[in-house]
Amino acid sequence: MAVLLHVVLLGSMVAAFDFSRPTPFTPMAVQGTLVQEIPDRATPPPVVKKEPEAVIEEPEPEPELEPEPDNSEELRRLAEEEKRQLDALLEQERLDKIRTREIDEAERKKREEVEKERKRLEAERQRQEDIERQRQENERLRRELEDEQRQEEIDAESNRLAAVDAGALAVYTAMIRQKIERNWSAPASADSELKCSVRVRQVPGGEVTGVTILSCNGDDAVKRSVEAAIYRSSPLPEPSDPSLFDRSLLLNLSIRQ
Repeated sequence: MAVLLHVVLLGSMVAAFDFSRPTPFTPMAVQGTLVQEIPDRATPPPVVKKEPEAVIEEPEPEPELEPEPDNSEELRRLAEEEKRQLDALLEQERLDKIRTREIDEAERKKREEVEKERKRLEAERQRQEDIERQRQENERLRRELEDEQRQEEIDAESNRLAAVDAGALAVYTAMIRQKIERNWSAPASADSELKCSVRVRQVPGGEVTGVTILSCNGDDAVKRSVEAAIYRSSPLPEPSDPSLFDRSLLLNLSIRQ
């Protein structure tokens, strides 16, 4: 009987729950205790505790999302601004590269100019050194030549003096004077004793190149006749000793008619 009573109570509770809630429910487990019937009627039947009903929470409805504002214009403006800044940055980099190249080119040209000027100065210094070295060499050669010429003159003069001492110069002068006198045709105006001092210029070989009358007691016709006689005597006799040769001879002519 106790078992049957529990079953009836359980069925009533289930039916009542079904009619009171339209939504489906989850059956709950009911624990039952088997009680053996005791014939003692004075003991009341045990009270069955009801388990608390499980509360099923319905999900809260999701809030409706507000429509997102249209920010395409703002995005476009930001994109254009970003592109403008990027273009400005690229342009600045391009200008910086150009400026850097210009600076490098200017520095390169400046270095080239400095190097060119250095080479020019070095070449000029070298040229001046060469000029000075050549000048010194020319001066040395000139002194050597002058020394040689001076020595030759000294030697020639020594030889001439030696020849003079030996009478060779007097013989050489007499030979020239005799040839001129033989070629002289004195004019009628010539005095009985004619004395003329003459400078005769000659080159090696005895060829006469000039005649200067230094003094003469005859008239112009006599002087012209003396000059003609000297030129007619060219080439003059050569000395036996070459050291006696003199480019400028001083002759004293005296011719008797």
